[in-house]
Amino acid sequence: MNVLGGFLRARRETITPSEVGLPTGTRRRTPGLRRGELADLAGISVEYLTRLERGRDRHPSAQVLGALADALGLSSHERVHLHRLVKAGSGMTCPATAPLPVRPTVLAMLDRLEPTPAFVADAQGDVLASTAGFRWLAAPVGLLDADQPNLTRFVFGDPRARTVFPDWERVADERAGALRAAADLGDGAAAVLAEELSITAGTEFGRRFSASAVLPSGTGVERWRHPEAGELRLAYESLTVPGDEDHRLVVYLPADATTSHTLSSHALAHTS
Repeated sequence: MNVLGGFLRARRETITPSEVGLPTGTRRRTPGLRRGELADLAGISVEYLTRLERGRDRHPSAQVLGALADALGLSSHERVHLHRLVKAGSGMTCPATAPLPVRPTVLAMLDRLEPTPAFVADAQGDVLASTAGFRWLAAPVGLLDADQPNLTRFVFGDPRARTVFPDWERVADERAGALRAAADLGDGAAAVLAEELSITAGTEFGRRFSASAVLPSGTGVERWRHPEAGELRLAYESLTVPGDEDHRLVVYLPADATTSHTLSSHALAHTS
């Protein structure tokens, strides 16, 4: 798979000429920047950029990657991702292994977070462990119905997700982007799930997965429509868990006074 070229092309097509100080023009056959425009901005030849995007050259120098990252306006996180894509495309990553269990110390940390909604997930979005606070949030909406709950499969495969997430389009973009990032870096389970969703969810997933060029944010605000508690605005922090497991800890906090009151009321009921 030409994951590096796919990322470069997808990101190029999301940038408008005006964003980089170029005239928009009236006769553009391609979305975003033309290949020649990006090559000029990065100071490389259009022929070389073509080879990168088509997978004919998968070993660009760090200088070339830095120039492309500057031209594409990549964040520091995305620059690291770009470098890792080069390794993944050249077969330098380790093969996929069976999912590793959540470490006892991380489980103990989840216990200390109660009753805050929090969970641990792997790269493909499997929910591996959670607090009772998260189960109170997620169980009534159906997210935990499966034997192995998966965030991305729920967003694209369960019709209830569009009700749960009023901003479903943005949440779907984030989940597809996270899965694309994991699959591109050689996570076999993520690649298998992406193939599954390409079939079961069709173009709603496929077009997002193919066009994904921006890594999901590790922080932000999600709106949830809870069947018992009403609409909640939850600020989240997604933190990498150190170690070889490739796990993330996601913690939800109230983003407004109404949500704070709702979560406090639940916490009071939980402890009484």
